Amino acid sequence: MMIQLEGVTKVYLAGDNQIRALDAIDLEIDRGEYVAIMGASGSGKSTMMNVLGCLDRPSGGRYLFEGHDVGRMSDDTQAKLRSREFGFVFQSYNMLPRMSAIEQVELPLVYQHRRNRRRLAREALKRVGLADRMHHKPTQLSGGQQQRVAIARALVVNPRVVLADEPTGALDTHTGIEVMEIFTRLVREENITVILVTHEADVAAYADRVVRMRDGHIVEDIRKPEHERVQVQRPAPIAAAVVQASSPASSPSSAEAASA
Repeated sequence: MMIQLEGVTKVYLAGDNQIRALDAIDLEIDRGEYVAIMGASGSGKSTMMNVLGCLDRPSGGRYLFEGHDVGRMSDDTQAKLRSREFGFVFQSYNMLPRMSAIEQVELPLVYQHRRNRRRLAREALKRVGLADRMHHKPTQLSGGQQQRVAIARALVVNPRVVLADEPTGALDTHTGIEVMEIFTRLVREENITVILVTHEADVAAYADRVVRMRDGHIVEDIRKPEHERVQVQRPAPIAAAVVQASSPASSPSSAEAASA
């Protein structure tokens, strides 16, 4: 089993009060699973993502990653685990305004002191259909294109787990579908574990498993039967799913509409 939470709690102090953001959570997620964590604001879903991604430590219980107790790791060891095994995608894109798309994607590799950064970043951008936008800065990219840069930045380290927090929250419906198709391909074609945090039912519908949270508890954990799972729409590599939207169209207006 890749991820195991055993009785995990997370408690925050607010003055003299204790807020139990996570309360005795038990959860297992295996390699290649496609999971949506749903819940209203304050349900604990974002805290769950932070714990799963080693961005925060639980207050109690155990978090095991492939049998290793994450809670017993030093800060440095946990940081290495986070940077090597996890890719993160957030609603806000987190683009640096003066950097081109390829420079944005290179950043995680810079922190890891990796060689061949430019080649790896170029390959990651091609995977999300942005081969022709590598040298564009954020102001020259649509919201959908910026989110694809963020996905490429998450993929460039070759993670086994991608954690996405409201990844379509700032996108229009059409572009949100394109982004969800990318995540679906990661699971179906590359066996990457994708964990989505969302409050949108249409986004959660792409996942094979929906975990619902309320007041720090898991109140429902439903797995779709195999025949109901969303499949890749076209037998093509990941980049092909979005390349039409990101390629220059016959007119500026049509290109804008395709990648907005």
